[in-house]
Amino acid sequence: MSEFDLKAKSWDTPSKIERAQSIADALRSKVSLSKKMSAFEYGCGTGLLSFELKDELGPITLADSSEGMLDVVRDKIKSGSVTDMKPVNLDLSKDSLPEERFDIVYTMMTLHHITDTQQILEQFHAILNTGGYLCIADLDKEDGSFHGHHVHDVHKGFDRGDLAEKATKAGFTDVVFTTAYKLTKEVEDDSQTFPIFLMAAKKG
Repeated sequence: MSEFDLKAKSWDTPSKIERAQSIADALRSKVSLSKKMSAFEYGCGTGLLSFELKDELGPITLADSSEGMLDVVRDKIKSGSVTDMKPVNLDLSKDSLPEERFDIVYTMMTLHHITDTQQILEQFHAILNTGGYLCIADLDKEDGSFHGHHVHDVHKGFDRGDLAEKATKAGFTDVVFTTAYKLTKEVEDDSQTFPIFLMAAKKG
């Protein structure tokens, strides 16, 4: 059982809900959403971002590699009598790309957990329809305080210019950034603020 499986049932704290709402607002400001758009969320967790956006999108596929997180998504879908949302267990570092193609792909606080940033951007490009959008919300470059200096299997945030170059190399155009949220958390008995960006880009 993974760390995320263990945390799944208690994941939806008020601060995480607020973060998802702010990132949803930032996404709306960069992309004109439509019920005609098919969507794919990668690293969906408990689906906080997709549930913020579901009334403005068409069918949504919610992908994660944590079965515990997906169980929470399934419970939300069932209890809310939600249609057009499909949870799938998927890890693009080892699984095949989905056969479907989508009009928008988005992630929230997932990219820093993925070892090969260039590869995942190219995979996102591959599953988008022409003219589709990629939206990534994640940490700006930081010193490792966010997860703790003992954690070595994550990226310490991202430099926006470097990530824009990688997105362009993957085939994306119209790459833009905005600060979507500022997360404050206790780090070694001190309060520290971590900006979270939203990168929006388009598949030409």
